[in-house]
Amino acid sequence: MTAHERLLAGLPVTTLEEWRARGGGTGLAAAREMGPDALVAQVAAAGLRGRGGAGFPTARKWQTVLDHRAPELPTPVVVNAAEGEPGTFKDRTLLRHNPYQAVEGALIAATAVGSDWVIFGLKASFRPELERLRRAIAEVRAAGWADGVTIDIEEGPDAYLYGEETALLEVIDGREPFPRVAPPWRHGIDEIGDGASTANELRLGPAEGGNELPPTLVNNLETISNLPGIAANGPEWFREVGTEQSPGTIVVTVSGAVQRDGVAELAMGTTLRDAIKIVGGGVRIGRTITGVLSGVSNAVLTGDALDTPLTYEDMAAAGGGLGSAGYLVFDDLTDWVAVAHGVSRFLAVESCGQCQPCKDDGKAIAASLDRLRRNVAERNDLDVVRRRLETVNRGARCFLANQHQAVVASILAAFGSHFEGHARDAVAVADPVPIAEILDLQGERVLIDTRQLRKQPDWSYDDVDSGTSPADRIDERAAEAGHTPTR
Repeated sequence: MTAHERLLAGLPVTTLEEWRARGGGTGLAAAREMGPDALVAQVAAAGLRGRGGAGFPTARKWQTVLDHRAPELPTPVVVNAAEGEPGTFKDRTLLRHNPYQAVEGALIAATAVGSDWVIFGLKASFRPELERLRRAIAEVRAAGWADGVTIDIEEGPDAYLYGEETALLEVIDGREPFPRVAPPWRHGIDEIGDGASTANELRLGPAEGGNELPPTLVNNLETISNLPGIAANGPEWFREVGTEQSPGTIVVTVSGAVQRDGVAELAMGTTLRDAIKIVGGGVRIGRTITGVLSGVSNAVLTGDALDTPLTYEDMAAAGGGLGSAGYLVFDDLTDWVAVAHGVSRFLAVESCGQCQPCKDDGKAIAASLDRLRRNVAERNDLDVVRRRLETVNRGARCFLANQHQAVVASILAAFGSHFEGHARDAVAVADPVPIAEILDLQGERVLIDTRQLRKQPDWSYDDVDSGTSPADRIDERAAEAGHTPTR
C-alpha cells in the first residue's frame, strides 16, 4: 500500500524550468491545438469529476457554460482554492508542491470555454501559497504562456463560507462571502445590480433579454491541476488508476486519532481503512476507530464502514460522502456528544444568517449539545436537538444548513447511548472537541485555527456575542468591504 503520485510527484517544483523539464507546457500546447470541442470531449472521456466535494463531471460543467456563452463577453474562469473545510489541506499542499501545474490547468480551462480572464480565489491568510502562486504566474506570463489572458488573484476573508462557490463570486464582486440562490452557474463576475450590497438583493438567474452577461466557470484547484496531464497524455492515461465511475487520483488529508497527520495522493478506489494507514500510519496504538468525519460536510462513517472505497458512488452508498477527502479520525476514547457539539458550534458560528433557521436553529442545537456535554442539560435539551435538526435547513440557500442536519443527526443516530448518558448525568463531563480549519501542516501534525473557539456567531472575536448575524450588519460594513475587480 503506497501513495500514487501524479499531482504530488517528486520534489516540489520551484521554477517554470523545472516544470518544463517534467513535461510542463505540453498539456497547454496540446489543448490549444485541439480547440474547445475536442478538449471538452477529451476531459469527458477521462471522466474527471470536481474535486471540491460535489464530484460534478468537469466536462459537463464546461459544456453547459459553453452552451450559454454571451454573444460579446468572454466567460471568466475562477479557480477555487479558498479551502477551509475542517480536516482538509489538499489545495494548499498542491500549491506548495507545484503551483505551475495549477496555472497551466487554469489556462487549459480558459481554452476550453474561450476565456481571457482567470481569477484564483485564495484566503489572504494563505501567505506561503500566495507567494508561490504569484511567482508562478509571473514566470508563466514572462514565458508567453498567458498571452491574451489576464490572471488575477483574489485574496479573500477567512470565513468558512468564502469557499462556497457563489460566496466566492460575491467576494470577487466586492461583497461579503454570503451565498446566493443561483442556477448552476453565475452570470458575470461584475453582476452587481442597482444598489445591491448583499446577495439577497441581487437579480437571480439569466440576464434580461437573454445571456448578455456570460456565465462564470468555477473549478476547484485540484480539479484544474489534473488538466495538464489529461491534455498531454489522453483520457486512457488518466483512467489507468481509479475506478470506472471515479477515475484518477485524489489528494487525501488525514488527521486526528492517528499515528501522524498528513496529506498524500491516492488512487481513487483505495479503501478508507487503507487511506488512514497510508496517510496517517493507522489509528493510535492500542485504540480502535469508532468513526470518521469528512470534515463537516457529510454524515459520520462508523468503524464498520472503513472498507468503503474512496469513490463518489461508494462513499454515498455508505451514507457519507467523499467531500474534499479531508478525514477526521476518532477512536474509542471519543465522546461523540463533544464531537457533535464541536461540529454544531462551528457551523452555527460560520452561518452568515441570511437564512434565519440556519443561524437560529444552529445556535440552539449547539447550545443544547454544549449543556449535554457538560452534564448540565435542561430536561428537554435532547428533544430540542432533534426538533431543531428538522428545521435548520428550511429555505437554505447554500449547503451549510444541510451539513448541520446531516452530520449531527448521523452522530446522534450512531452514538445515541452517548447522548442518553449525558442527559442522565450517567457519564463523565466531556472536554470540548475543537472543530476548526487547518492553518498549517507542521511536520507530522496539523495546526488548527484555535481562534475559531473564540469566534462569535456575529463573526467577531468579542467576549460577548452581539446577538446579530453577519448579514444583519451588511449595510454598516458594505462601504469599507466593497471593491471593484480590475483587470
